[in-house]
Amino acid sequence: MSALIECQALTKAYGDKQALKNINFELNAGQPIALVGPNGAGKSTLFSILSGYVAATSGEARILGYPVGSKELIGRIGALPQDALFDPNLTILQQLSFLARLQGFTRHGSIVEAERTLDLMQLSSIKNERITALSHGMKKRVAIAQALMGEPDLVLLDEPTAGLDPENARNIRKTVTELAGEVTFIVSSHNLAELERMCSQVLQLEQGELKALQAISGVARESSADKRVDYLTLRLMQKNLNVVEKISGLNSILKVDTKQEDEFIIHYDREQNPILDQDLLKLLAKEQVPYRQITQGQSLEDQLFMTQSK
Repeated sequence: MSALIECQALTKAYGDKQALKNINFELNAGQPIALVGPNGAGKSTLFSILSGYVAATSGEARILGYPVGSKELIGRIGALPQDALFDPNLTILQQLSFLARLQGFTRHGSIVEAERTLDLMQLSSIKNERITALSHGMKKRVAIAQALMGEPDLVLLDEPTAGLDPENARNIRKTVTELAGEVTFIVSSHNLAELERMCSQVLQLEQGELKALQAISGVARESSADKRVDYLTLRLMQKNLNVVEKISGLNSILKVDTKQEDEFIIHYDREQNPILDQDLLKLLAKEQVPYRQITQGQSLEDQLFMTQSK
């Protein structure tokens, strides 16, 4: 079976500036995938190429085995641009049904499909409103509704929760999670904690180059030829640097990194001690050290940046 996305030597230049430089990767259908990188890393350019909005300068990108832009991909890819715009003179239902017609739906079918995706985003009550009457959060949800029309295999979401209040952001995360078994999402965002909650893999770009493609777990990372390293992340209720020495004395501990005065990343060998978390809880209880959270693995932020800086 073909990979969902295949990019080979993908390059995009705007004049003298290379937005993407010889990108090579394969992604399979499945759980949501995070796309991360600083501003100017090439994330939006990659989305634009995969969506068929712009052509690559060289190299190739294929989706479901077809070159991007192929007629076979019409209706199989949905996209949310970061700043999606709608016609202020049309109602929401008119806008979405028109877009559905462009995918090949009949006049009646386009209305049914538009109403389906609006209901999916809990927006049925505003279908006869115009975009100018909606809040920022509702506009974003309308834009996601249009990305879901036609039940695509792949949906690209560029900053889907940027600028939203917590409730709207939560609703969008919930929708992505619920649909993850039916459609593969690639989500670009600067909110790493949010991506960590939704996604199972991360694709990292930096200055137009592929920096990493890996699972989001922080578990079982190989640090040398003969060591299998796992992680626990410990957050205390208050700072207590004295506890580091006692944690270091536990069985299987390789080292303890102090991320902040109340947060530590514990490197250990799971094969030597598969129940380190239980030993850690006993130690904290014995020393009467209150803790906020113990997490298996590293946060996505630590996985991407702390280990790379060492």
